[in-house]
Amino acid sequence: MLRTVDAAKAVQPTKFAHFVVRARDLDASVAWYEKVLGMRIQHRNEAIAFMTYDDEHHRVAIAKAPNEDDVPRGAPGVDHVAYTLASLEDLLCLYKRLKSEGISPVWPINHGLTTSIYYEDPDGVRIEFQVENFPTKEELNGYMTSTAFAENPIGVTFDPERLIERYENGDSLEELVTLESAS
Repeated sequence: MLRTVDAAKAVQPTKFAHFVVRARDLDASVAWYEKVLGMRIQHRNEAIAFMTYDDEHHRVAIAKAPNEDDVPRGAPGVDHVAYTLASLEDLLCLYKRLKSEGISPVWPINHGLTTSIYYEDPDGVRIEFQVENFPTKEELNGYMTSTAFAENPIGVTFDPERLIERYENGDSLEELVTLESAS
């Protein structure tokens, strides 16, 4: 049987596999990813740790960096990795748990299409946790092509404590995730 490999075929990933970061302090980074992502070590030695939070062999590998120097913010490299959570409640619960463990967000922002909270690992790699602000993929994609998104593709920052207060007071989910109410 003959097979053909088509160079024009559009190939898309089937799932997120993993990312690798370089860390100045391997122990501190492993502890951070255990706390923030609930990861467990699959394999570790003095140079690298492979970690996962599910049945995948590893979702993050943390390699000991050969240098001890800080890398300036904005330098080329990984800026952030994003994870979608199931609900706004999950996002707010994660915020409260991490805050109780002394881990504060660096950027709570409503991007319009998502409500997101960013954290930085010990080396400044950002992890974004997001919830989608629209119930369907069609509405999300429609928002990205809208004038509102073109005028403000970044979004507005919000106060997570105020969002929790409003959530617990029973404000509607639709109201909580609109750009106008986030600022």
